[in-house]
Amino acid sequence: MSEKRVHLSKTEPAAYQALDAFARTVGEICAANGIDDRLKEIVMIHSSQLNGCSFCTRLHVDRALKAGLDTDTLMQIATWRESDVFSDREEAALELAEAFTFIAEDGISDEVYDRVGGVFTEKEYAALSWACVSINAFNRVVIAGRYPVPPRQAQAQPQAQA
Repeated sequence: MSEKRVHLSKTEPAAYQALDAFARTVGEICAANGIDDRLKEIVMIHSSQLNGCSFCTRLHVDRALKAGLDTDTLMQIATWRESDVFSDREEAALELAEAFTFIAEDGISDEVYDRVGGVFTEKEYAALSWACVSINAFNRVVIAGRYPVPPRQAQAQPQAQA
């Protein structure tokens, strides 16, 4: 992706700042309504993966690590339906993230709404829904602008012992 694109956050910073303020508000709503950073970051990562947004995936993996997620759990997010590492709450949140990410296909079906609503309170459901709206908006801005995701500096790896 070498083609340079309009960088929306630089070209119209007021709109980007409003989106950023919205995201901070969503974070406050999540915290106030019982959605911890671990759960929120799982949703952010999965939505970003589904949208193909490597910039946001990297950003939220970094945040997830700071929130205490281990690498094994992080590696299982993309294949959560075949994994046993997630709690019922995490699985419901992942399912909601998928429904919001692909909302144009089926909306939020009654089946998903009932299953997720059976796990979360109304306030938790609303907080997670706003988190999904927020990350999907950011994914679109970043993907449209082709924000770069350069390789990181190689980190020293522990030497295997023979």
